[in-house]
Amino acid sequence: MIIRVRSPEGMHRVEVGLSDTLGELLRKLAVEMKAPAADAIVLTRDVRGQELLAEFEQSVVSLGLKHGDMLFASVAPSARPSEEPAAEAAAPEAARQSAMQVQQHAVDNELERDDGLIRRERDRRMCKHGANAMCEYCTPTEPYDAAYLQTHGIKHMSFQAYLRRVLADHSIRGDISGALPTNMALPLDEPEYRVKAACVGSHAPWPAGICSKCQPSAITLQRQPFRMVDNVEFASPDVVDRLLAFWRASRCQRLGFLYGRYQRLRSVPLGVSALVEAVYEPRQSRDQDGVHIDVGSAELDAELARADAVAAACGMELVGMVFTDLTPAEPAGKVLSRRHADSYFLTSLECRLAAFMQDRRPNACRWARGGRFGSKFVTCCVSGNLSGDIEVSAWQVSNSAMAMQRADLAVPSSAPSKMCVQEPSPTRYVPDVFYRYTNEYNLPVTASAKPAFPVEYLLVSLTQSFPLAPAPAFRSDTPFAIENREHVHAVQSLGALKRHLAPAQGSSERLSVLLADFHLLVYLFGLGILGEHEVALIGRIVCEPMEAAQLAEELMAAGGWQTLVLMLQEASDSDLDAQHSAAGSDDAAAANPAPPAPPSATWACRHCTFENAAANASCEMCALPRD
Repeated sequence: MIIRVRSPEGMHRVEVGLSDTLGELLRKLAVEMKAPAADAIVLTRDVRGQELLAEFEQSVVSLGLKHGDMLFASVAPSARPSEEPAAEAAAPEAARQSAMQVQQHAVDNELERDDGLIRRERDRRMCKHGANAMCEYCTPTEPYDAAYLQTHGIKHMSFQAYLRRVLADHSIRGDISGALPTNMALPLDEPEYRVKAACVGSHAPWPAGICSKCQPSAITLQRQPFRMVDNVEFASPDVVDRLLAFWRASRCQRLGFLYGRYQRLRSVPLGVSALVEAVYEPRQSRDQDGVHIDVGSAELDAELARADAVAAACGMELVGMVFTDLTPAEPAGKVLSRRHADSYFLTSLECRLAAFMQDRRPNACRWARGGRFGSKFVTCCVSGNLSGDIEVSAWQVSNSAMAMQRADLAVPSSAPSKMCVQEPSPTRYVPDVFYRYTNEYNLPVTASAKPAFPVEYLLVSLTQSFPLAPAPAFRSDTPFAIENREHVHAVQSLGALKRHLAPAQGSSERLSVLLADFHLLVYLFGLGILGEHEVALIGRIVCEPMEAAQLAEELMAAGGWQTLVLMLQEASDSDLDAQHSAAGSDDAAAANPAPPAPPSATWACRHCTFENAAANASCEMCALPRD
């Protein structure tokens, strides 16, 4: 006869004879349930476990069991392997203890102290109650309310609103700034598409072996419902105009890194805005169809380290990057529109760069198992809109895009709107990748992403804005030369520094204004003359405009600043004249002109090939130095 047994593992059908004992039934059941031993199984007649069957030597018939009877079984907790429960119990606790040590961003801590509820005014038509009561038409709604987001045109909810939606499933609402709850696992986990390094399976480590426990699951790409940053605000239009000045002078594209701060955005429930104060332009190639920059190189990291140090002194940080994609068009003053819904918004190469930069700067989150979740790094593109005007668009890539970048699963294709899925290799495991879309019959369809899929499935759109009343932190009315622009006659040198600081003439108030220039501060920091105290004072001058004049007086009395002033005073007039004739050439070339040549000799400029007189130290055509 067949005895049916229901267990946490599912339904089992055990075939026994009329003379078989209960012990034989348990031994057969232990094989199906994969229990460590037959006596480890607790067998009962009812689901509550009150009628226990423990007569192992009696036959099943003597116990009153008939063909088709239902029993209930479970494995006794004391009989389970001791190390597995300990590990399972220790893993969430270890993750929780690790999460308690995570230092979140200040804006996240501020938003966690807010209940996030959206207050609504009393509806005069629908609300029939008094002033001290509420109804369904005026009760505050949650920050992730779909109707509210759709009404206000918010495509992606904020990350903090998404976190509140996840925590609501665990009955956690309101202020979440307190200690982490002890009765639940951490709710957030970043996607991971790499093979697990430490697999407990009995096989050789990858790539020699793999099992279902260590291999990643299939990937289904879909629109990410939240975004880590909701808006990018430029502190002043001059921030973008100075970047565009390079393109207007050379018709070459440019890439820069955005420095500013993150702050709360009131127009989006629990939103975050990236306020951009300055753009740092690293050393890069100059081309009309793009830029070439060695991302991840030691040279670029050293440049960004200097900029990061200056930004930190001013209470700022690296918040993103920006690049131009501009082509002149007719009529004059218009640019070509390349990026729109019928082509692409970001190319596959730009998406991979954004994923690489976001992965290098993860967002610390105490609610995530790994202590990190997503990234606040933003990507801005300056291009032409459908009207032919210059426009800034802001983007991020999804957490899935970051995970695919870490696992090296996707590469750019020759079609800018398509991302290719990598082919498997002996050292690269590529899981199945799918994406969902709505067909012409308005039905959801799941299609394979191999060999390529649209980059839109990796993008998260952000809004961008400019303030109505700009109040930039870098308020200098005399801009200093921007770094790495020698080929457009903008050179940072001691001579340029002396001319920039000359109008101060010992005035601390004027000096405080002239010092409020990010590019000037990066150049001063790179000279290595000013100490930490002087750099901190300049940072306070930028951050505290009301006390700037008093802080400038303290800076003028500092030893490092006096050393810099003395160095500038010792520069001879001939050096400055040479620098002026070179139209911004570097000081070394101006102070060491080329050796004299015969009167009849000429030399060809290595920049523009113009033939110059032998006595000229710089080119008459392009004004660049001879050597």
